[in-house]
Amino acid sequence: MESVATKQILIIEDEANLRTVVQTCLETLAGWDVVQASSGQEGLLVAERERPDAILLDVMMPGMDGITFLQKMLANPELQAIPVIFLTAKVELTEPRKFLRLGVRGAIAKPFNPLTLHYQVATTLGWDSELG
Repeated sequence: MESVATKQILIIEDEANLRTVVQTCLETLAGWDVVQASSGQEGLLVAERERPDAILLDVMMPGMDGITFLQKMLANPELQAIPVIFLTAKVELTEPRKFLRLGVRGAIAKPFNPLTLHYQVATTLGWDSELG
């Protein structure tokens, strides 16, 4: 079975400081490999190249927002199986019925606790049994 330490997460977030915080938390506390994209368009390119195990996706971004990214991703047969978790300040998107209709695994509200972010991601994706 694949170890949780070999998991790769793509964070798509327009705020550089937040991308760095998420990357540091997930790499340090969970041992995951994290790649970054600063926009939805860049995120599509990185997802196609890297084929991450999961994507953390900001909903509100300039240019291509998270919903548009998700629609484009789901239209690509090579990417549509990658689980997506919204990272959002939009409280209504943290309601399960709304994001499940969009094909999203879950949502993590901003601001989040950096010390428990990896547990939230792992639990949402069913990887929690693999954490130490």
